Amino acid sequence: MDHSFILYLLAGLLVVAGIAGVVLPAIPGVPLVFLGLLLAAWGEGFNRVGVVTLVVLGVLTVISLIVDVLSTTLGAQRLGASRLALAGSVLGTLVGLFFMPIGLFAGPFAGAMLGEFLHGRRLGHATKVGFGTWLGIVLGVALKLGLALAMLAVFALAWFL
Repeated sequence: MDHSFILYLLAGLLVVAGIAGVVLPAIPGVPLVFLGLLLAAWGEGFNRVGVVTLVVLGVLTVISLIVDVLSTTLGAQRLGASRLALAGSVLGTLVGLFFMPIGLFAGPFAGAMLGEFLHGRRLGHATKVGFGTWLGIVLGVALKLGLALAMLAVFALAWFL
């Protein structure tokens, strides 16, 4: 079996897992997309997809990591969230995975709200923090999905042009 076929197959699996990872927590989505595209470029000997394209894809990957960190904390911090709220958001996201698809959206909100409430805040403030955290996560997912799709478009342009 040709080694480039195996690289293309692995590349495709990594890209699909990466796209899923953009939405699912604990899976480094955009970095997996980058790795998959890198393997595909390697599979064809870097003739169609060269250094410049790979640098652009790498920069988009770094931007996605920055978006990931900022989106999960900025919404909550702007509303004065406690560390318990942030931890609750992460825990709620993980628990939410078991109650897909609703849990994926409700988990971070409920976790942040419960964490803030346990921190000793009033229910109204805890609800605002939960919503701010949830909104930050949703916006982050949308931005990361846009970056992943942009990476696929850049790759496709380099491949076919």
